[in-house]
Amino acid sequence: MPSRLVEDPGYVFDNDSVHSREQHRCLADAYDAATFARLAETGVTNGWRCLEIGSGGGSVARWLADRVAPDGEVIATDLKPHHIQPRPGLTAVRHDAVTDPLPEAAFDLVVARLVLQHIPERLAVLDKLVRSLAPGGWLQIEEFDTSYEPPLLAPDEESARLYETFLATKRAVMRAGGGDPEWGRRAPDALRAAGLVDVDVQPRIELRTADSPGLRLQLHHTHHLRDKLLAAGMTEAQLARVREVMRDPSFRAASSVMYSVRGRRPPVDGATAARRASRDGDR
Repeated sequence: MPSRLVEDPGYVFDNDSVHSREQHRCLADAYDAATFARLAETGVTNGWRCLEIGSGGGSVARWLADRVAPDGEVIATDLKPHHIQPRPGLTAVRHDAVTDPLPEAAFDLVVARLVLQHIPERLAVLDKLVRSLAPGGWLQIEEFDTSYEPPLLAPDEESARLYETFLATKRAVMRAGGGDPEWGRRAPDALRAAGLVDVDVQPRIELRTADSPGLRLQLHHTHHLRDKLLAAGMTEAQLARVREVMRDPSFRAASSVMYSVRGRRPPVDGATAARRASRDGDR
């Protein structure tokens, strides 16, 4: 167990870090395809008004902007939104999901990927996101449960234990920042408790190999979180060695569980259709 970890409230992945662009690239490579497939199931199309919080590098927001063009709108927010390039139909906004307000009943679709589990006030933020939905609008969130991500094939037992130590230390770092690395499993019930209907959940596990995007993301974390991992008790030698383990072509591990969860704000007697018809008539 990490022995020198101290509380360090805040999001553990700094968007100003020299490592942030690689973080965004790894996330997009690993998860965009599945995220986009789930979003497409909502029927998102021309004219929808969408919000994404914690947009990071903006890959999800850009995909949404293409789907809702030419008449729709995407608002992409982040504490540090400078990686999001605005374009027609896509606006980047600096926004703190905890302290800043959102318009009520304004969006047809709200998206938050790997955001809420990092925020101690996650349930209050979830309620705010639900209130921002128009009647009949969809909320989609995607979160990890990292309690399950075991090594399956490692060069030796010592390598397997070191990989597990790295993952355990990373979870401890996240908890020290106020995060809940297991919150993904609780997200479906949280959406239902927040008043959403038609709640649908899709858990996903993948195989991590040296050439897989998911393991490349873990390898990247040994650099991005280096200082925090060292402060939590790992050594430079351990980090160097676990990088070697993850680069080994024979290494295999199960991914953590990614929960893709969506729910819908209850419609109000045809209010959604009437609102969209009125909006279309104004164009």
